[in-house]
Amino acid sequence: MDTELAQDVIPHGDPLALFAQWYGEARATEPNDPNAMALATATPDGLPSVRMVLLKGHDADGFVFYTNAHSRKGGELIANPHAALLFHWKSLRRQVRIEGPLTQVDDATADDYFHSRARDSQLGAVASDQSAPLDSRRTFVDRFEAAKARFGEGEIERPAHWTGFRLMPEAMEFWVDRAHRLHERRRFVRREGGAWSSTLLYP
Repeated sequence: MDTELAQDVIPHGDPLALFAQWYGEARATEPNDPNAMALATATPDGLPSVRMVLLKGHDADGFVFYTNAHSRKGGELIANPHAALLFHWKSLRRQVRIEGPLTQVDDATADDYFHSRARDSQLGAVASDQSAPLDSRRTFVDRFEAAKARFGEGEIERPAHWTGFRLMPEAMEFWVDRAHRLHERRRFVRREGGAWSSTLLYP
């Protein structure tokens, strides 16, 4: 057996620093949306749902994304403020799983990000009742045009229900493809006081 297979390629250490390194490499290699991540939520009764969203910030305080709080995922996040994230970077043959509780970002943070978006994206957020039934595509386009006319060239007001959430990781798991399907997995768990422990897992 190749002796290289016996060498760990996912080191113990700071998982947030390791994520930053992997994310930087993904931004250089992934052809589309290296910040795309699967967001898994659950209802208070434990019924799961999952969808793709975009990471919009990460640091020592956690992982931030934005959504309509009136959407299905928004309602689930508010009712049961715990979630899981999954990044899959096919170009690097790597995955990262992240689990933890959520908090809502403050209004100033939500405003800053909202107004950094393309103007038409801001208008789309105003026009959309995300996850609500829609009778026709025409209705949505008409609402977009009405919002465009209402705000003219002025600043677009962020809808109060359009906001961000921050996931503070309590567990992070890194996976890397290895030869012969002898893949490598390392799971990090945050201990009381903030230090991280880790262990390799069978793939």
